[in-house]
Amino acid sequence: MDYLSHIKQPILTELEAFNRMFESSLTSTNPLLNSVAEYVFRKRGKQMRPILVLLFAKLHGKVTDASLHSAVALELLHTASLLHDDVVDESMMRRGQPSVNAQFNNKVAVLSGDYLLATSLAQAAMTSNLDIISIISSLGKDLADGELLQLSNVDNQNFSEEVYFEIIKKKTAVLFISCAKAGAFSAGISDEMAKNAALIGEYIGICFQIRDDIFDYFQNFETGKPSGNDMLEGKLTLPVLHALNTTGDEEAKRIALKVKQGEASKDEISWLVEFTKNNHGIEYAISVMEDYRKQVLTLLNDYPNDEVKSAITTYLDYVIQRNK
Repeated sequence: MDYLSHIKQPILTELEAFNRMFESSLTSTNPLLNSVAEYVFRKRGKQMRPILVLLFAKLHGKVTDASLHSAVALELLHTASLLHDDVVDESMMRRGQPSVNAQFNNKVAVLSGDYLLATSLAQAAMTSNLDIISIISSLGKDLADGELLQLSNVDNQNFSEEVYFEIIKKKTAVLFISCAKAGAFSAGISDEMAKNAALIGEYIGICFQIRDDIFDYFQNFETGKPSGNDMLEGKLTLPVLHALNTTGDEEAKRIALKVKQGEASKDEISWLVEFTKNNHGIEYAISVMEDYRKQVLTLLNDYPNDEVKSAITTYLDYVIQRNK
């Protein structure tokens, strides 16, 4: 199935308008900034977040100029957060190519991220919608809060799924929540009506991060992430947490604690990856995504626009089943 074609079908014209607005937002007289922007957006990815904004606008009415400015703002803010994250994580790869900090340097990456963030806020202001401005202006704070929560979890001796979900809600799901709510608000709906949109966005975002985490247990160069990379960065994700908590294996716990402290060897990480796969960690994570999928379908039932509902359902299926 061609997921992306089906997802984009209800918003093809609007997506073209988004791309024109997005490109014009990056125009600068600074040659270095232009070089960074060209490098970053040479591989634009699937545009999953702006697509979500436009779909939720159409689900609740129609795509407006506020919808387009919201989509641009959120894509810029998301990209800014990735530039900053790669510096914090000392990541050398992003989407299969050298990260901005690797290609240029840390200073250029941080300052370019700051520029994109400022441009994002300017785009938010162009919506003239206080609800949308509040969503986008708060998002940077929420993303940073998630990163700090993850860093503070290093000293936590427990292997808590609850903490894991709190981290991914703040690090990842909050962006999908913002896309869904901004799209809904841009169509002129009330705050009460936006609650359903926020829940759908949250569940999609959680599924997105779980799927991303599953990639780390397999060698797949398409993702730009080697197997065990999260553990090399001291992160324990849902599959291994489930395996640890269901088996109570003392050797696995010992290595997991070393992972959190950044002291585990590559051989120990490889052992823990295999331990996770042998103890149903991957199957469990997939089942959690399926549970969230069912909740999204239930929430979508009350909406009348079948074409857009189908596109959002396909969007979620793509998130769950994608290979990169």
